[in-house]
Amino acid sequence: MECDDKHCPIHANFSVRGSELEGVVVSTKPKKTVIVEVHFVHYVPKYERYERRKSRIAAHLPPCMQVKTGDKVKIAECRKISRTKAWVVVGGNEK
Repeated sequence: MECDDKHCPIHANFSVRGSELEGVVVSTKPKKTVIVEVHFVHYVPKYERYERRKSRIAAHLPPCMQVKTGDKVKIAECRKISRTKAWVVVGGNEK
């Protein structure tokens, strides 16, 4: 498949830098975008315990990648693509 997306980290010269996270796709409704839910633990010093937290990140989905809800994907930080998107899907397609 020919990918002519200028924000594709694989086929275009689009640089990714910074953090890389793994999460589960919870929505594919926005155009060329996926919502990825990332779970992590946060330390609470007052109680000397950890709590589970989650973050929902909007990431750009290049048209050359086929991803659906429930898939585990790897996302990488990049420059701002839109008001809410500063991450791009770089891999992962397993359930």
